[in-house]
Amino acid sequence: MESTHAIEVFAALSQSTRLDVFRLLMEHEPQGLPAGEIARRMDVPQNTMSSHLAILTRAGLIESERHSRSIVYRAVVDRVREIASFLVQDCCGGRPDLCEPLVAEFTPCCSPKESSHV
Repeated sequence: MESTHAIEVFAALSQSTRLDVFRLLMEHEPQGLPAGEIARRMDVPQNTMSSHLAILTRAGLIESERHSRSIVYRAVVDRVREIASFLVQDCCGGRPDLCEPLVAEFTPCCSPKESSHV
């Protein structure tokens, strides 16, 4: 990833509603959420939410797909990987053991959730 693309991503996420929307979509990956549901959950008018979603889409952080009369938005997980890789590209001066705690932070979020049986 080039610096200019990274700056676009950071600029898109530098506003609190857009950051919250992106995190919401990451939480609902891979199924995504319809635009109206995102606006409702964020308590933001739909026309305002459309602007936020457009900015996140231009930054490559989310994508949309039409389902009948709804537009469903999803996070672009590859973009998250790209930005994380960009941030740690020259990490630890060739000592990968120093990055192990960073890698460990991502492991629990990607593990399947255990179902509780009563």
